[in-house]
Amino acid sequence: MLSFPQSRPRYKRSGTGLRPVQGHPVGASKQRETELTVDIKDGALEAALSKSSHKPRIAIVHDYLNQRGGAERVVAALHGMWPDAPIYTSIVDYGKLLPELKGADIRPSWMQKLPGVLKRFKMYLPFYAGAIESFDLGGYDIIISSSSAFAKGAKKGKGALHVCYCYTPMRFVWDFDRYTEKETIPFPLKYILPFFIRRLKKWDIDTKDRPDYYIAISTVVQKRIKAVYGADSAVIFPPVEAGRFKPSGKAGVEPLQGEFYLIVSRLNAYKCIDIAIAAFNKLKLPLVIAGEGDYKDALQAIAGPTIKFVGHTADNELDNLYSTCKALIFPGEEDFGLTPLEANAAGRPVIAFMGGGTIDTVIHGQTGLFFKERSADSLMESVTAFESGKYKFDTANIRAHALGFDRAVFARRMRAFVEEKYREKGSIKGV
Repeated sequence: MLSFPQSRPRYKRSGTGLRPVQGHPVGASKQRETELTVDIKDGALEAALSKSSHKPRIAIVHDYLNQRGGAERVVAALHGMWPDAPIYTSIVDYGKLLPELKGADIRPSWMQKLPGVLKRFKMYLPFYAGAIESFDLGGYDIIISSSSAFAKGAKKGKGALHVCYCYTPMRFVWDFDRYTEKETIPFPLKYILPFFIRRLKKWDIDTKDRPDYYIAISTVVQKRIKAVYGADSAVIFPPVEAGRFKPSGKAGVEPLQGEFYLIVSRLNAYKCIDIAIAAFNKLKLPLVIAGEGDYKDALQAIAGPTIKFVGHTADNELDNLYSTCKALIFPGEEDFGLTPLEANAAGRPVIAFMGGGTIDTVIHGQTGLFFKERSADSLMESVTAFESGKYKFDTANIRAHALGFDRAVFARRMRAFVEEKYREKGSIKGV
């Protein structure tokens, strides 16, 4: 592990520097993106950095820690990389923290004391930006913001480095109509929301230059950052706990494995689970849906007899569902999407909507199948093709693909990026 010098001494750069690298991890899609990585030869950079025992002061800033999702898994990974870094966030629900964050130094804002904020967090939308800006981060050398909304607006101290790991520019601001189409919005907020959306758009643009560098979670987000903020960004895929999942059965080409298809998701309106329910109602094939969310009652109301809701599942139960399903169904358009790769890590293929992050993570005919239109008919067509046995999926190759997105890969790329940018910033300032 590399250590950072607080004094940032001068040293030669022979054999080191940023270079563009084309391509994805093992078995990646033909649609490529350029990533930035650090080429360290002969240990020159490590030797130079290790001359000092001092490390820079690092702070992690995250929007809110009130659920368990992909963004929170990233925060857990960042905490694992820099365990001494405090985590600043607007609010925290300690009952919903991932186990890896239980002992972390989490510092919520003044919003934590607002009445009912954990249950009615959407009602407090106008306050999050101010909460993030209220943090005094002047004593830190490096700020790493984990942001899908507000964390990128954190104010750094003079001379500090701010790297924003960006899940997307504010979806509810820049894609407001689609985001709120099926969402249940509290009554008072429904009528004042358009006014605050205009203000948030202005705030989002006004604060776009607070990060020194952006890192996008996928190529689609990279393009969105360029379109909204006019900023370039590197792509570093989020961490997948690929080692946790194990295939069931022998390696090699296998027949259809389980008797059911699987969805693993928060049950929110924009996840498009209603499309999958409509498709499987018509197909009369078994579908298991694991997850909880505000949209659960509405989904259960339209589900036929072949569809089963199992709610929140313990890790060992989820692992078993992944490894024994026929395939994972992924009907929504996500900015990245962890569950397709978790299913792949368990050796199972995916049937996914062709859009968003799946362009980076699914290889049609090798690790899964795409459906091209966001409709029940389009999904049914791909499920029928899967059922026909036309495609043969190799468990070992599917798993190898997922391992290319493992947490260790994320940590290596993230650490290299931050260290290089920190060193460059010190060199520019002549420190």
